[in-house]
Amino acid sequence: MDVGVFEQVAVVLGVCVAAGALALLLRQPLIVGLIAAGIAVGPEVLGLVEATSEIELLAKIGISLLLFVVGLKLDIRLVKRLGPVALATGLGQVLFTSVIGFAIAIGLGFDVVPAAYIAVALTFSSTIIIVKLLTDKRELDDLHGKIALGFLIVQDIVVVLAMIVITATGSGAEGGVVNEIVGVVLRGAVLLIFVGLVGRYVAPRVTHVLARSGELLVLAAVMWAVGLASISILLGFSEEVGAFLAGMSLASTPYREAISGRLSTLRDFLLVFFFIELGTQFELASALDQLGAAVIFSLFVLIGNPIIVMVIMGFMRYRKRVSFKAGLTVAQISEFSLILVALGVAQGQIGSDVVGLVTAVGLVTISASTYLIYSSDAIFDRIEPMLRIFEFRPPQPDLDLDDGTPEPEFIVIGLGRFGATVVEGLRERGEDVLGVDFDPRSVIDDPQVPVIYGDAEDPDLPEQLPLTRTRWVISTLRDLDSNRHLLSAFRQHGYEGKIAVAADDLANEELLQQIGADVAIRPLHEAAGPFLNRICR
Repeated sequence: MDVGVFEQVAVVLGVCVAAGALALLLRQPLIVGLIAAGIAVGPEVLGLVEATSEIELLAKIGISLLLFVVGLKLDIRLVKRLGPVALATGLGQVLFTSVIGFAIAIGLGFDVVPAAYIAVALTFSSTIIIVKLLTDKRELDDLHGKIALGFLIVQDIVVVLAMIVITATGSGAEGGVVNEIVGVVLRGAVLLIFVGLVGRYVAPRVTHVLARSGELLVLAAVMWAVGLASISILLGFSEEVGAFLAGMSLASTPYREAISGRLSTLRDFLLVFFFIELGTQFELASALDQLGAAVIFSLFVLIGNPIIVMVIMGFMRYRKRVSFKAGLTVAQISEFSLILVALGVAQGQIGSDVVGLVTAVGLVTISASTYLIYSSDAIFDRIEPMLRIFEFRPPQPDLDLDDGTPEPEFIVIGLGRFGATVVEGLRERGEDVLGVDFDPRSVIDDPQVPVIYGDAEDPDLPEQLPLTRTRWVISTLRDLDSNRHLLSAFRQHGYEGKIAVAADDLANEELLQQIGADVAIRPLHEAAGPFLNRICR
């Protein structure tokens, strides 16, 4: 009996549900269960499903929606602020990983060309996997998540250039590489200008009209995400780049949260096919033949890549916690790595054994890095003393506190939306305020407000602050552990002023008051109070 695509999809979904349920029962990450399901139904194990164009299409739509939703939440000011570290980390990691990876490949006996392919393949990390994991952990909006997203986008651009070089050298066209790269730069500039104009002049008006029907708004959003992803592919880029820019073009509209919320279920459903497609590409026989090399390269990616990122970020004055958690996001290779080596086989430059090796490394590192990222906080707490060597240039205050500047009466720790609002309110009352943030590039619109670098979980933070006249230390961070560290550090330092902290819920608010906070508030709850007072008179 012939089995059609519809029946294959039914089998895929059934196996995914079973594997996902088993993963949850065993307290394992869902992603590992889905990849295992892909391998199980693939041609190398049960042979129930083969990689088909239909499954590939569903996977690409899921990828596009994932990056589209990420772009929806991205503030353009954040891009400007984190651009330098994303560029330096992305390019630096690619450079050092490729050089070291090439040396390892040569040492294992590979010829120069296969070694070069392997080295380049090891440099690219999976944007889809990392965004999914950070979204699940609700860390995509944290500093390390934002930096990771930035250098992953840089890597995507580098892989496009690498594939252009491979194609041009394979064709033997004179001057082909330079012409193609110039063409990519020009096409990229045109794409950015187009998206910028749409986001500035078209999107606000069109979404306002479409929002009269929620279903139509969501349909239009999916059309825009997939459409711009398709345009991006035609221009020589990946669908991730186009979908991400599509989301950014709508980020300034008032409907971005509504679109994001309605797309989340559809996005997660379609992403299942990405993991299935990844699993069906596994070649067991080839992987077993390259087992020793696969283990060595996997260890290099899992350990070496994070160290490279931590070294670069350490020189850029980031704290070890941010560097460590950002570094873990490059502890796997990308689906683009598989595409790259497949292109090399098509050009006749390498053999299928390299494809099997890279596939094995990909599956091992994606699975292992999932555990590392899910357990990043526990791992950091265990090895934190050893990570101090990566703070080569300890962050220094951006303000010279010995130059006669009046010492503040209020110190606000955390300069996000709530923190910036608190600072603005205090300034309007004529108070002296000092801002503290763990992002060394954090800024406040008011130039009269001094800002210094500081980490709420750093036990030495009170020693870095001018507390002589300070009446209130205000933490706008809603992370319970960060506020507990902060309370302990200030009380042990002997600070006698008052401390106010933020909390997510009533239980945390009461707990923080019990352990020493003078005031603990829930920002969202407090914001609702004046509104309710106005409408319930």
